[in-house]
Amino acid sequence: MKRPRRRRWRALFGAAAALFVWAAVLEPRHLVVRERELHLPGWPRALDGLRVGLVGDLHVGAPPMDRARTRKVIDRLAAQEADLLVFLGDLVDTKSLFRSTPNLNALSEDLANLRAPLGTFAVLGNHDHWFGARRVRDTLERAGIPVLVNETRRLPAEVPLDLVGVDDAYTGHDDLLRALRGSEGPRIVVTHTADLFVDVPSEVSLTLAAHTHGGQVRLPLVGPLFVPSRFGTRWVRGHYVEEGRHLWVTSGVGNSMIPVRIGVPPELVVLTLRAPAH
Repeated sequence: MKRPRRRRWRALFGAAAALFVWAAVLEPRHLVVRERELHLPGWPRALDGLRVGLVGDLHVGAPPMDRARTRKVIDRLAAQEADLLVFLGDLVDTKSLFRSTPNLNALSEDLANLRAPLGTFAVLGNHDHWFGARRVRDTLERAGIPVLVNETRRLPAEVPLDLVGVDDAYTGHDDLLRALRGSEGPRIVVTHTADLFVDVPSEVSLTLAAHTHGGQVRLPLVGPLFVPSRFGTRWVRGHYVEEGRHLWVTSGVGNSMIPVRIGVPPELVVLTLRAPAH
């Protein structure tokens, strides 16, 4: 009786050890690039094929996002040759286990390597505000990345294209109406959390968000264990269409609170925006 029991315990210990290695070491470093085409109602044919690169929730300073890892992510993003690059908040971390304080000067230096024809832009997330919004904004702007704070930026595209940046709703800094003021024609709303999607008007072509980490831990038959949203699992990751309005939520790159990912590998997203098929 003792030997079978020992074998069971050894098997359980081995399985637990393998899961730990996967969740804490392998999956958080297995960066994938997710490419999708979105056919958007009213999207102009002059902008058909526009490529938008998304990165969210870097959480620099939280394992495994040291400088070497951050550089690899930035290089991988630059290699996608997107027309427009957008940072969707939580550049830095404030609450994770085993985190370290990021070197903001080094981070700014590394981010400066990113270039895109229509520009690279950012919005702030909850961790950026907790860390210090002014410090994070300065870090990005030293790298040549404007931070949009409840405002619209007209992009030099083939036809007028407005990028509408909404500050973080999770910490109560959002003002969607102010951000939309003066915008017209094709518009892309960029923000950290998708919770404000319920208020985005139908005239907006696409909303881009992050924050959820895709649940960060997703178990078979169970799904995500926790999603930081007042809407629960309504918008966890990927593409959503509600009443003709389009939303994309990225699972992000880094980790929050605990340094593990299960079933949700870190990702960069490249969206190719298409005019409606005729």
